[in-house]
Amino acid sequence: MTTAPAHPGSPTTPKPKAVVRVGDRVFSAASVISGGLILVVLALVAAFLVWQSIPAFSAKVGELPNQAANFWDYVGPLVFGTVWSALLALVMAVPLSIGIALFISHFAPRRIAPVLGYVIDLLAAVPSVVYGLWGIVVLARFVQPFYSFLNEYLGWFPLFSGQISGTGRTILTASIVLAVMAIPIMTAVMREIFLQAPTLNEEAALALGATRWEMIRLSVLPFAKSGIVSAIMLGLGRALGETMAIALVLSVSTNVTFQLLTSLNPSTIAANIALQFAEASGTALNALIASGLILFVITLVINMLARYIVRKRVS
Repeated sequence: MTTAPAHPGSPTTPKPKAVVRVGDRVFSAASVISGGLILVVLALVAAFLVWQSIPAFSAKVGELPNQAANFWDYVGPLVFGTVWSALLALVMAVPLSIGIALFISHFAPRRIAPVLGYVIDLLAAVPSVVYGLWGIVVLARFVQPFYSFLNEYLGWFPLFSGQISGTGRTILTASIVLAVMAIPIMTAVMREIFLQAPTLNEEAALALGATRWEMIRLSVLPFAKSGIVSAIMLGLGRALGETMAIALVLSVSTNVTFQLLTSLNPSTIAANIALQFAEASGTALNALIASGLILFVITLVINMLARYIVRKRVS
């Protein structure tokens, strides 16, 4: 008596075994090791910064640079200069980046748009020292008459008050250089996000009688909110960590001031480390490493905040 074969969907049918190839195993293991290695390196860097920063946190008067009373008096102006210059750069860079990205993705002719995209990508690859040399040789001299105009007619406003710098090496000039450096990165990210906006939504908005700007405002920008936030955070990270351009352009001091046109400008953490590290020793060296730890924490907090904003908008 022959037994009828079991139906493919019956419980008695043995399930086929999944075939795992050697290449898949190798790729999975390499991915896990790479991800774990990043966390290990990050933890080691943080541990090194904390260990080397302990002497600076407990330093006494006279042991720190600039005759600071304690470490926080020493690093406070540097943190202010870092955040202040980065915020000024973002104020100038964000509107320009959004405008350039929208022009390339939705307004420029098809023959010109790819060329403009390549140019933006090339600008992102220019070394920071080149931007710094351009800022000190060309930009500082070019904006000096404009600074005189601002101080003469808008000197009643606190940002433009005070004795203007005769060289143009001010916090505003440094912020302009940072904005120029951040624009290519932000524009490249925003351009790709704008190009991924659903075409059907754009065509539907235009078919209903919306203008080009109304179509962008109603269908493109809402879709690209998370990408815009990510691009802004990338630009902010570039501005916070920039070293050579600030070191070349900015005429630094230990003052904490919001005035943009004077020669008494607060330095940034990265530029201060670059300028002082070669001659530092003892507790002064620990203070520089501790200031690097503060910059590490600032960038970490900004990245966590960016991820939170992106997840909240996506959900």
